Amino acid sequence: MTAKADPAPNPHASAEQVEAAWQDPKLANVLYHDWEASTYDEKWSISYDERCITYAVDRFRLAAGDVGPYEHALELGSGTGFFLLNLMQGGVASKGSVTDLSPGMVQAALRNAEHLGLDVDGRVADAERIPYEDNTFDLVVGHAVLHHIPDVSAAMREVLRVLKPGGRFVFAGEPTTIGDFYARKLGQATWWLTTNVTKAVPVLNSWRRPQEELDESSRAAALEAVVDIHTFDPDELERTAVRAGAVRVRAVTEELSAALFGWPVRTFEAAVPREKLGFGWAMFAYRTWQRLSWLDEQVLSKVVPRNLFYNVLIAGTKPV
Repeated sequence: MTAKADPAPNPHASAEQVEAAWQDPKLANVLYHDWEASTYDEKWSISYDERCITYAVDRFRLAAGDVGPYEHALELGSGTGFFLLNLMQGGVASKGSVTDLSPGMVQAALRNAEHLGLDVDGRVADAERIPYEDNTFDLVVGHAVLHHIPDVSAAMREVLRVLKPGGRFVFAGEPTTIGDFYARKLGQATWWLTTNVTKAVPVLNSWRRPQEELDESSRAAALEAVVDIHTFDPDELERTAVRAGAVRVRAVTEELSAALFGWPVRTFEAAVPREKLGFGWAMFAYRTWQRLSWLDEQVLSKVVPRNLFYNVLIAGTKPV
């Protein structure tokens, strides 16, 4: 039987498709992420060098307690491949497979893997019905994906199905319920302030992105209300994984002061022309985020309840 070809990317959705997406979160995810695929790495300052390799490996170690190595790893909701490709470069896995609902994201991830010389294949796939056989992978990973999946419990069961006995899963970058609330409020306030000040103050007009770009960003932000389905309580996320059949399950959280700084910075960067900021700004933002992340991990995590932090990470194992 001939394998069914993956669908082509659709970076320019019609008005009818966008209207339908408001009632269909999976379609919304496809349209939104196909639209973002070509600019996603730039938007989120994603790279495949030492900076992001270190970030990815550190997130993995924080969640899992080790860094492998693992033979064959699958990434769910891979986007452009940020998490898996940087983990592979960091020696966590030697062979990779990427899946995403968005054809544009799968294509971007495979292009990035080819450019990096990594052994990676890819499929357009639903995380609730992973198109691989039982007991295929030594490791399943994801970054900022679980909150997009309508049925997280079904996805967890699928993850355990495709893992080999004793295999590990690690998911990072998921929003906590409290963290998502304050991050969104900070982002909305920063967007409103930046776009209005750069419009109202003539000397700052050159810092305002063209109106058509701002309108497009606003439309994309509106779709986020559909594609961002869940926020998580760390305790409940652990219970979800255990109910799916996982063992040695552990959730940890990170980013409190780093999130309070980072979300306004990211929003400001999205609201002004990138060329206005330059390398000096990028290094200031990154170094400040690093220092605040250290503060969160070494000091605040010891005294602040974990559900107040922005990110939750979870790891677990398939029973032998």
